Amino acid sequence: MVITLLSDFGDAYPASMKGVILGIHPDANIVDISHSIPRHDIRTGAFVLMTSAKYFPTGTVHIAVVDPGVGTQRRPIAAKAQSPDGDIHYFIGPDNGLLIPATRSIGKFEVFEITNRKLFRKNVSSVFHGRDIFAPIGAHISMGLGIEEVGLEIFDFVDLDFGVGIKTEDSFLGKVIFIDTFGNIVTNISSDIIDLKYGETLEIEGKKLLFLNSYGFCKDGEPLALVGSHGYLEIAVNQGTAARFFNKKIGDEIILRKIINN
Repeated sequence: MVITLLSDFGDAYPASMKGVILGIHPDANIVDISHSIPRHDIRTGAFVLMTSAKYFPTGTVHIAVVDPGVGTQRRPIAAKAQSPDGDIHYFIGPDNGLLIPATRSIGKFEVFEITNRKLFRKNVSSVFHGRDIFAPIGAHISMGLGIEEVGLEIFDFVDLDFGVGIKTEDSFLGKVIFIDTFGNIVTNISSDIIDLKYGETLEIEGKKLLFLNSYGFCKDGEPLALVGSHGYLEIAVNQGTAARFFNKKIGDEIILRKIINN
């Protein structure tokens, strides 16, 4: 059974989570999605989880911990999502919105508050629920525990979504929802509404760029727009950093105006 881990923990803390998991499920196949999420950045963690989880096989348990509210009244939760094809994914983590975009991207889902303390480690640290609550819960579910055994279903979980970009007659309007390690700007403008042809010209705040198939179709240092592997409109600079070039950060609005080529 596959168990994935995602966190903002860096190098030191994930090892103890893996130790707890393997102590319960010695044959677990543990895959690190990332432990380099920026500290306390729930939205970035949610995006990375959303765009990664669906590629894992049915039955995968995803444990995600970006948890600035650890030890407070925020609830620990577990979710079960089912795709239209019947694939099942489980998500374990804090009730702060982190899990919801990923569960929703899979399909129909149910959310349960984790209250069954018999499944926790004996001594629960108030500052490390990843090790003492989420890791053992995920391990038990991967061993076949029914998700309803963790606690009662809830409907007032903290939601999070990235909004929906829109198309007007001459523009695409959206928001920056992710900036990757290359400095590429990912927007919430879905490929579903993009009706551009390769080579067409766009403009962002007076700066022109081409809509292209991939990064290498323009010169080094030139900006471009493309549909990224995640299925959203992406702004990039070949061999450069689009976030710096356009002075954009996560949450900023972005307007791409279509230019009629003469």
